[in-house]
Amino acid sequence: MARMSFGKKGRRVQVTRTGPKPAWERPAEDVVREMKEGMQRPPGEDYRERSLALHGLICARCAREFDASNRHLLTVHHRDGNHHNNPPDGSNWENLCVYCHDDAHSRGLLGDYYGGRGEKEKAVVHAGGVREASEPVLSGLGAKLQKALEEKGKKGK
Repeated sequence: MARMSFGKKGRRVQVTRTGPKPAWERPAEDVVREMKEGMQRPPGEDYRERSLALHGLICARCAREFDASNRHLLTVHHRDGNHHNNPPDGSNWENLCVYCHDDAHSRGLLGDYYGGRGEKEKAVVHAGGVREASEPVLSGLGAKLQKALEEKGKKGK
């Protein structure tokens, strides 16, 4: 909050600040400290630590064991896909290493793509990379796959 006072005939302006200084007038260390203190996690966001305590430091898919030095490679996968669904008993979580977690999400995307779910029309990508006029325009992963096949076809000619 700032307080302003004007001199005679409104010529001079004196500004008196009350409260904390702006960020550009304080040392960077103070600004960073305030930001870290202000970053309190909302309730329910500590599910990672709870899941690690409940299920242990082991991947549920590949059974790789982790310790304190590499526990950052262990992630929490939400079985139903809703990261807001965090029951206290941990029934929606499974601890997966980063490789298995990536695989789980990739399989879901590819399954949706090949199964036709999530697309308005079922799309077919030909091995030659040429899209027929009757085929729908692809988006997302389908568009990337189509582009890669087209580039591969151009290089092969």
